[in-house]
Amino acid sequence: MTKINHVVLSGGTHGNELNGMFLIKKFQQYTNLIQRPGFSTHILIGNPKAVALGIRYVDQDLNRSFERESLENSTLINYEDLRARTIDQMFGPNGTTPSDVIVDLHSTTANMGLTLIVDSEEPFVLQLAAYLNSIQPLLKVFSAAHAGRSRDSLRSLARFGFCIEVGPIAQGILHAELFQKTEALIHLILDYLKQYNHNQFLLPTRSLIVYRYMAAIDYPRNEFGEIQAMIHPQRQFKDYEPLHPGEPMFLTFDGETINYEGNTIVYPIFINEAAYYEKGIAMYLTQKEQIAV
Repeated sequence: MTKINHVVLSGGTHGNELNGMFLIKKFQQYTNLIQRPGFSTHILIGNPKAVALGIRYVDQDLNRSFERESLENSTLINYEDLRARTIDQMFGPNGTTPSDVIVDLHSTTANMGLTLIVDSEEPFVLQLAAYLNSIQPLLKVFSAAHAGRSRDSLRSLARFGFCIEVGPIAQGILHAELFQKTEALIHLILDYLKQYNHNQFLLPTRSLIVYRYMAAIDYPRNEFGEIQAMIHPQRQFKDYEPLHPGEPMFLTFDGETINYEGNTIVYPIFINEAAYYEKGIAMYLTQKEQIAV
């Protein structure tokens, strides 16, 4: 068993996602809330300049700025590149305080509820996810193992990186219920890690539903790259609900329905996420699987 020594709780990676940022500020004020014997818990506001300006980022998405090649390229000097390098020097594998676990707090305009995003399906990761789900059954587990996020996200600096994604929350506002649910989930994670270090967890084998990343789907566009259709009303806010072949997916501006043309049932998430318009993503398609942990 590999001991957990350093845990990082981060928020404000995107400056207009307030729930996570204010949770970190709360933990800065009441550090006793997040301290557990056996390991050190560190807190981080990922993008303080974007937080101060109330915007998602200054020059580029900080949560896409942690590829090792970019971190080691000293010619990259925009704000988020410099900030990513600073965070890597603090909590990266060769930093002053190498992190074992990073929990990065985010919010989404999509109807994701309470979601734990994992970038691998190693036993440690799945066991923690199963434990959280056993206490909070409404928690969804999204495996982004094949989405490339284990290479470029802030959480990728740790041996074990997690993202808590909650929504729907409009950008730039706080949501009290999801704030409280996120905080409760953080305490569960910290308590689990404390007991894990003391080898006190003997969880029975149990089933866990995992939504595995399949593909990112863009909006229909014309030859100039302009969006030509919206999320269909029957699909809006239907994150984690099944999408069958032939069911409505998009609606053109002149009222034509565009149906899902796949051959299998899929489970879309991040549907109509506001921040993903610039990334050319209308939704992620996932495969729902029940596994034994």
